[in-house]
Amino acid sequence: MALSLRPKSKGPSKFEQAADGSMTLIEHVRELRNRLFWASLGIVGGLIVGFFLANWTFHMLSGPYCALESSWVLNAKGVAECKFLTLGATDGLILKLKIALWIGLIVGAPIWLFQLWAFIAPGLHRHERKWAYVFVLIAAPLFIGGAVLAYFVVQHGLAFIMEAGVLQDSQQLEVTSYIGFVTTMILLFGVGFEFPLVLLMLNFTGVVSAKRLLSWWRAVIFLCFAFSAVATPDPGPFGMIMLAGCMTLLYFIAVGVSFLNDKRTGRGKEIYSGLDDDAISPLAEERVPVGASDPVEAPTAVEAPAPVDKPQSLERRYDDMT
Repeated sequence: MALSLRPKSKGPSKFEQAADGSMTLIEHVRELRNRLFWASLGIVGGLIVGFFLANWTFHMLSGPYCALESSWVLNAKGVAECKFLTLGATDGLILKLKIALWIGLIVGAPIWLFQLWAFIAPGLHRHERKWAYVFVLIAAPLFIGGAVLAYFVVQHGLAFIMEAGVLQDSQQLEVTSYIGFVTTMILLFGVGFEFPLVLLMLNFTGVVSAKRLLSWWRAVIFLCFAFSAVATPDPGPFGMIMLAGCMTLLYFIAVGVSFLNDKRTGRGKEIYSGLDDDAISPLAEERVPVGASDPVEAPTAVEAPAPVDKPQSLERRYDDMT
């Protein structure tokens, strides 16, 4: 028996099976179950890490509130402290678990995002996967930039809200409401900074050209300010103006990148790009002189028909029924 040093050829991987459509429905469901299991393990691991980082994160989020003089009160020893109000006995523990969950989603993001991508990627083409990598690499810095800006907006916006109210001397905020206000602002600014990616996706996929995107500038600016006014929990003008202004700036940056992409791909230089849809296409008139027609061949004689046999008498014709 001959021995071979070459490794045995393995069958197609799960990625190849899902990409070529050879994976059955049960195998898809089983793969989804495994992906969800590993994604859950990543989130649980991040939750454990977040439980130890929850106190540090809480002190960081409470920075804008503790920066106000009205948030400091004297304790029993006569020392000024930054104090929050708690209305329930379990508010402190529940708030710590919420912060730990937020941290767990961020820390475990590489794991659960990879599992999500591994389940979706086989259904995409090669060039679609390439652009997906690019968009993911751009989306993460944009979200972080929006979150950092939201932190400073909360610091200035909270000062305006506290000073413009009727209680200026000593104001203690309820801790759950305050943390919810800060996290909502961070999430809202992070999602708002992803707006140019939608425009770039439409342009890179060939749905909308850069000129068409630029023609929407009035509607886009109006929608940016309307979205900021409605979605921002900050009732002051500072947060709304900052979010709308940043979204407008990112819109024009996306339009500029779209113009570069159209120039690279040659969009707008097609043969029929400058024609109106209702315009009649001009046809070149060709005058061909009419000459004498070709001679017609003489008709051929038709052969005489073959003689027909004399029909038999009725009594000699039989079939299966008679």
